[in-house]
Amino acid sequence: MLQWALIFLIVAIVAAAFGFSGVAGTATEIAWILFIAGLVLALIFFLRGRGSRTL
Repeated sequence: MLQWALIFLIVAIVAAAFGFSGVAGTATEIAWILFIAGLVLALIFFLRGRGSRTL
């Protein structure tokens, strides 16, 4: 998920360089949402992995 956030951030930078402010703004918002979602999922997986495993 963080990889997709980085891709959208690069798209936003390129679009801003060429003057496409609408595309750049949208790509920036998508990158931000994916970044936050990736951090939340990483935190959840980290906390769940620390517990004891009982079968």
